[in-house]
Amino acid sequence: MSSALSPSAWLRGSRRPSWLSDPKVLRTEVLGGLVVALALIPEAISFSIIAGVDPAVGLFASFTMAVTIAVVGGRPAMISAATGAVALVIAPLNREHGFGYLVAAVILAGVFQIVLGALGVAKLMRFVPRSVMVGFVNSLAILIFMAQVPEMTDVPWPVYPLIAAGLAMMVFFPRLTTVVPAPLVSIVILTVITVAAGIAVPTVGDKGDLPSSLPVPGLPDVPFTLDTLTTVAPYAFAMALVGLMESLMTAKLVDDITDTRSSKTRESVGQGVANIVTGFFGGMGGCAMIGQTMINVRVSGARTRLSTFLAGAFLMVLCIVFGPVVSDIPMAALVAVMVMVSAATFDWHSVAPRTLRRMPAGETVVMLVTVVCVIATHNLAVGVVVGSIAAMVVFTRRVARLAEVTAVTDPDGGTVVYRVTGELFFASSNDLVGRFSYATDPDKVVIDLSAAHIWDASSVAALDAIGTKYAQRGKTVEIVGLNEPSARIHKTLSGELSGELTGS
Repeated sequence: MSSALSPSAWLRGSRRPSWLSDPKVLRTEVLGGLVVALALIPEAISFSIIAGVDPAVGLFASFTMAVTIAVVGGRPAMISAATGAVALVIAPLNREHGFGYLVAAVILAGVFQIVLGALGVAKLMRFVPRSVMVGFVNSLAILIFMAQVPEMTDVPWPVYPLIAAGLAMMVFFPRLTTVVPAPLVSIVILTVITVAAGIAVPTVGDKGDLPSSLPVPGLPDVPFTLDTLTTVAPYAFAMALVGLMESLMTAKLVDDITDTRSSKTRESVGQGVANIVTGFFGGMGGCAMIGQTMINVRVSGARTRLSTFLAGAFLMVLCIVFGPVVSDIPMAALVAVMVMVSAATFDWHSVAPRTLRRMPAGETVVMLVTVVCVIATHNLAVGVVVGSIAAMVVFTRRVARLAEVTAVTDPDGGTVVYRVTGELFFASSNDLVGRFSYATDPDKVVIDLSAAHIWDASSVAALDAIGTKYAQRGKTVEIVGLNEPSARIHKTLSGELSGELTGS
């Protein structure tokens, strides 16, 4: 999908939605949206608690984020809602300055995301290697499971057989039919059992009160001054970065699962628009919600924007119209769904003994670094950044070793030709100066770079230092074989750089 879209294509998409003409697709999208809506409720309430706001704030945010991103987002079927990462970022602002400042930060974060999207921040996703992506997926699965652990500790004993029953239904029910999503069947049956039998277990209603009316738009209750801007800007920028990182990584994951492409630039701008809308409706902001996206895409099989829109719409309908019924849903049913999502999300192939034996050690280390950082910080963005840096270090070390220097002396002994092969950049060029025999070489030295490529100023400085060392001994150096880009950078920088650092 191209990132350059006309205004009309932006809203309607490039083709007629498949759910308009295919009843099976429509059913899948509707039921997928319903399952996601049910799973969103306890999550949104929990994230509201983390942010220190009323549960309705998180539910409103999930509603406005999902409905808005379904229209303006770049990745169909991806779910955006209130998330834990965003809650962690803005919680200190709410605690220290109040709810009005939190709302202002959400709106400003949306503005930042639009600007970053327009500047092409999505293009940075090209620099996220596969090993980091695998670590991202595996750490995501672990975090999803860890989030369920509190719901399985210090709880009445019936919770455990309910969870087991829910898992069993999700494993075996698809063998009977896939017309209705197994998670929805599991949630309905377990709710009926607990209510009919009067089993006392934690329910959705125990998480907090559900809203009884739709959110109303308004301006944040803050003074519109420079002081307010300087207060909220750091939190807003951090929220914008974290939200974009998680959203773009999730979009890339959905691309891989569905074998389709999406516009990351449109998704970046769309996240900003969704957060601005959410802020004006008094929500806590959010980004792509990975667990619920996996429910929608991988478990339910949804593929269009309709499921995303309906997830938000059903969320409000369930809270406002069916609040008492939803409140009776046992948390065990939703825990079972998320545990199944966790197992389905984890890349088990990546940790299989056969894979680990064949995979280069550096790739495995990068994957583990990503996982450890995410688990330690509970922040997927931190793990991706650190993992990408680790991957760059591994790549740099590997490429630096490929630079080789071989010398051939002419039969008459008057000329020596050094053939340099490989990539010359800061890591490999640092050792280049020491590869030449300055004292014993003949008076004429030829450096053949036809099998090499100059990438940076460090390499040019190293070549200058080599020439200086030979010149100090009255010998001449000729550099030959430069390809066009290498010749250009060498001509531009040669003689303009100090050789002290590389020639000492």
